[in-house]
Amino acid sequence: MALIEELPDLAGFAAITGTPSEIRSRLNGSADERVIALTFAHGGAREVQAIADTMASIAPLISALIDRRQRAALEAVVEALAPHVPPPEHLMIEARMAAQARRAVLEGGDWLTAAQVANLAGFAASNPSTQPNKWKKQGAIFAIRHQGTDYFPGYGLDPAAGHRPFEAMAAVLEAFGTAKDAWGIAYWFSSVNSFLGGRRPQDVLATQPDRVIAAARDEMAEIAHG
Repeated sequence: MALIEELPDLAGFAAITGTPSEIRSRLNGSADERVIALTFAHGGAREVQAIADTMASIAPLISALIDRRQRAALEAVVEALAPHVPPPEHLMIEARMAAQARRAVLEGGDWLTAAQVANLAGFAASNPSTQPNKWKKQGAIFAIRHQGTDYFPGYGLDPAAGHRPFEAMAAVLEAFGTAKDAWGIAYWFSSVNSFLGGRRPQDVLATQPDRVIAAARDEMAEIAHG
């Protein structure tokens, strides 16, 4: 007696095996809309059943993949047809101002990668960025992020101490705390400061560290009092 087995329904998919006449008889009473026939000139019932089981198990996955790709294609069409909405003018103005400020910062100081700092300080070449990044985490110095790379301020390194960070730098960073991000701190160092007689903090950090620390604390006091 030939083998005919119907697998459990899987999200509307089923597989049946048997001889052509047996399959034809079963399909005559089927209400399914579509049928796929896979014939074997030779093959045992066990092998044929294993193939049927596999087809039934992957059919829902194939259907879901096709549906997902159709939705993705439709979404792409909608995106292409939707009108482009430019950002508001005030945001564009803010973006241009921020870009100009960052350009001024980058052009107004010596900015070094971690590897360059390590080279100046004479650290091992095997992993040169370790110590500069450690300084940053410890709050001994800061670094701005530009185009995926951290840059450390050259004016924050003391040549007389083997290009280690000035001690005053840590005090300034502590004074600002979380009130300023790295770019905000860079803006402050590169801007003329009335507390310093119109000089930039980065220009007098090495010669008047106490005054720079006092200027940072004075600014934070002004922020606190509005």
